[in-house]
Amino acid sequence: QVQLVESGGGLVQAGGSLRLSCEASGRTLSSYGMGWFRQGPGKEREFVAAINWRGDMTYYGDFVKGRFTISRDNAKNVVYLQMNSLKPEDTAVYYCAAGPWGSRADEYHYWGQGTQVTVSS
Repeated sequence: QVQLVESGGGLVQAGGSLRLSCEASGRTLSSYGMGWFRQGPGKEREFVAAINWRGDMTYYGDFVKGRFTISRDNAKNVVYLQMNSLKPEDTAVYYCAAGPWGSRADEYHYWGQGTQVTVSS
């Protein structure tokens, strides 16, 4: 079992930055690919980014367009999502997940509880 806890969300103005963290306990994250997803109000869960277990391959949703960066520190059992140039449409609950490093939510085995990101205009 892997327990995931996200942190780092909050309220930020458009154009600002946030760094989300996802800390794991129970098992080492180095066995898993990791993904970030988000779900905005009234919207379906959406793929944001994924990283393979070694951290040398990444994959992003089309809307990211170079604004976000996923990274990981296996020694600390933490995955990060650096978000820059935030827009109001980025407002959502952001979730991290452990599993393969694909873009489909149903491929992931473990999920955190989510952290709210709100971007004001």
